[in-house]
Amino acid sequence: MNWLWAIIVGLVLGVLARAILPGRQPIPLWLTTIFGILGAIVGNAVAGWVGVRHTSGIDWWRHLLQVAGAVVIVALGTPLYASIRGGRRRERA
Repeated sequence: MNWLWAIIVGLVLGVLARAILPGRQPIPLWLTTIFGILGAIVGNAVAGWVGVRHTSGIDWWRHLLQVAGAVVIVALGTPLYASIRGGRRRERA
């Protein structure tokens, strides 16, 4: 069941990150989900380092850090994916 939640949270975070970033991100939905999952992992790690991982009530800081992590990963991963995908297209032509 944890994997299902990771996929759902990753999808939501990835879509939020794509909505926050300006412009178009030409990445598929499966990569958006993976980037969102990685963003959640990075956000949880940063929350642990900062000391806000476990708070009473809703962990707003942790959630904000997860979204920020997803934004950074989508921003860095999109051009990387585009360059890899573009490189493959050039080889075939």
